[in-house]
Amino acid sequence: MTMRPHLPVASVHAAYGVTLPPKILATFWALWAVFWLLMISVSIGNELHHPLTHWWEPVLWEGSSALVSTGWMLLAVQVRGRYAPYLGRPLAWFGRYLRWLPLVFITWIAVVYAIRLGVYAMAGRTYEHLGWGFVVVYESIKLTYFSGLWLGVLFGIESFGQWQLQWHRLLQMQKALADAQLAQLQGQLRPHFLFNALNTVSSLMHTDVARADRMVAALGDLLRISLRSNEHEMTPLAEELRTLELYANIMLERFRDRVTLEWQVDQALLDTPVPSLLLQPLLENAFKHGVEPTVAQVRIKISVRREDDALEIVIKNSGSRLAPEQRDGLGLRNCRERLDIIYGNMASLRVSNADDGVAARVSIPKKDAAP
Repeated sequence: MTMRPHLPVASVHAAYGVTLPPKILATFWALWAVFWLLMISVSIGNELHHPLTHWWEPVLWEGSSALVSTGWMLLAVQVRGRYAPYLGRPLAWFGRYLRWLPLVFITWIAVVYAIRLGVYAMAGRTYEHLGWGFVVVYESIKLTYFSGLWLGVLFGIESFGQWQLQWHRLLQMQKALADAQLAQLQGQLRPHFLFNALNTVSSLMHTDVARADRMVAALGDLLRISLRSNEHEMTPLAEELRTLELYANIMLERFRDRVTLEWQVDQALLDTPVPSLLLQPLLENAFKHGVEPTVAQVRIKISVRREDDALEIVIKNSGSRLAPEQRDGLGLRNCRERLDIIYGNMASLRVSNADDGVAARVSIPKKDAAP
C-alpha cells in the first residue's frame, strides 16, 4: 500500500518533527491495550452465561479483532509523519486516513473471519455466523465508527506531541537568540571599558611612571578575568567583585587624592551567580560623573546584601546629581538588557538621585539565578 504525501518526507521531518517523544506514543498504545482488554473481558462475561460457549470463544472473537486492528493501527501510526502537514487542517488529515477504509473493510473481514474459521476447524467445530452480505455491512459500519474513534485519539495525541516539539524548538530558538544578544552586549562593554582604562594609563605615563606601571599590572589582571568571562555568561559574585576591585584600583591610582572607596559585602552571598561584568559600567559611571567633573572629595560606597529572596547591589557616589541625559547611557542600557534577557521582569536596575549623590541599585532574584 503506497500513500503519497503532498510534501517530501524529508521536508516533513524537518518542519514538523515527526519523531514524537516516547511518552506520547506510549500513552496511545497504553490506551489501546486497555481498550482491548476491556473488550475481551466484557465479551467473556457476556458469553459465559451461555452453557454451550467455551471460555476461549469470546477470547478468539475479540482477540482476532484486536490482532488485525492492531496491525492496521500500527500502519496508521507508522505513516503518521506523512500526514503531519495536515494537522492544522483536521478534515484533510482525517480524509487522508479514511480514504483507505474500503481496503481496511476487505482485509479486516477476510483475515478476522479466516482466523476464526480456522481455529474452529482445528477444534473440530463450526464457526457459525450470519450471511456474508450482513457480515460485510455490519462489520463495515462497526469499523467506520471504530476507525473514527481511534483516529480521533491519534489526532489528539499527535497534535499535542507536535505542539510540544514546536514549543521546545521555539524555546531553543529563543535561548539561542538570547545568547547571541548577551554576547553582543558583552562585546560592546569590553572595548568601551578597556578604552577608558588605557586612557587612564596613558595619562600617567609621562608624569608618574611608577603609578602607571602599577596600573598596567592591575590592567593585566583585569584583562585575564575579562577573557575568562567570555566562557560563561554567569560568574560567582566573589569573582565579579574581584573584577570591580581591580577596576577600582586602576581608577584610584588616577584619582587617589580625591576618592574614598567603601565596601560593605555580605560574605554569605559570595557564591551567588551574577552576570559577568555587570557591575563595572556602574562603577565606571560613578567615577565618570561623580569624580572626574570635580576636585572635591568623593565617597563611593559598594554594598551587597540580601533583600528577601533577592540579591541587592548598590553602587553609590556622593557629590553629584543625575542629569536626565545620564539616565540611559550605553552602559546602563546594556546592563538593563542583559538583566531582562536572563531574568525577565524579576530583576531590575534603578539609577536615581540619593540624599548626597547618585545611587545605582541592582536587584537580582537569588533563588532563580542560573549558574
